[in-house]
Amino acid sequence: MFPSGGSRLWSYIASVMFTTHAFIHVAWGGDVSHHQSRTPQINIPPDSVFHVGEELTYNVSYASFDIGQVRIKLIESVTKDHLSYYKAEAHIDSYRGVPFVDLHAVFMSLMDGGVYATHFESRTKQDNEWPEVKYDFDYSRHTLVISHSVWKTNKVGRRDTLSLDTLSQDGLSLFYFARKYLFTKQNINIPTVVSEKKGNTLINFTPDRRKEEIEAVQYPIDLIHFEGEAGFVGIFGLTGGFEGWFSNDAARVPILAKMKVIIGSVRIELMKWKREGWAPPQYLEGLSK
Repeated sequence: MFPSGGSRLWSYIASVMFTTHAFIHVAWGGDVSHHQSRTPQINIPPDSVFHVGEELTYNVSYASFDIGQVRIKLIESVTKDHLSYYKAEAHIDSYRGVPFVDLHAVFMSLMDGGVYATHFESRTKQDNEWPEVKYDFDYSRHTLVISHSVWKTNKVGRRDTLSLDTLSQDGLSLFYFARKYLFTKQNINIPTVVSEKKGNTLINFTPDRRKEEIEAVQYPIDLIHFEGEAGFVGIFGLTGGFEGWFSNDAARVPILAKMKVIIGSVRIELMKWKREGWAPPQYLEGLSK
């Protein structure tokens, strides 16, 4: 069903899916490359992206096979020195019985209200242990400190540093950044740190209104579509090209994403949600939103 390195494929999907499914990485400061779109105007709804308690669950499929699930929750908001910070958590689990695939991982991100990473934690189950990696973004010193350990033990591993020359994203903060910047009508080059390496992804945020149907919703959903290109080529033919479809409303919820591979594509689709007062907006013909 899958290549013998299927677990590596799923691990790669897990590490970059937020580039798709949010599928992104952002430039702050003077090095942002962008242009204004010439496509027709869309009325921009107010922003309510940060909604504490929101929980979104996605099915991940490769070719025609379901391989796993991702659950993302905004845990809490914190105020420090008169600034707002938000804590989010993602649980990534492969389904039982999928050949060559056995992945269980947890991501945690603490991001500034302006949507850039300040702290990130990632742990992945290996046998009976959970090796953990932590990122501490020290922008005042232009430094990222990376610490390795084993979760819930006294085992401490190596400590590395990377230089930072701009505000950056981690693999989970990207999910929220993409939502915040959905209606900007810009090409944005986004610096990020994924798998302990710095990289960039170009996203073309255009007001491209679409309608799509998913299994969890019984009507066509009103969506904003965008495309992007990651600045690297992945294993098993992951080309770096991706597409995203987010809800055309104030919540800007990621509904669907696709990543290109040589023999098909990886599809990430919303299957369940918990967000008070929200449902996917229905697409109505003839309305300009």
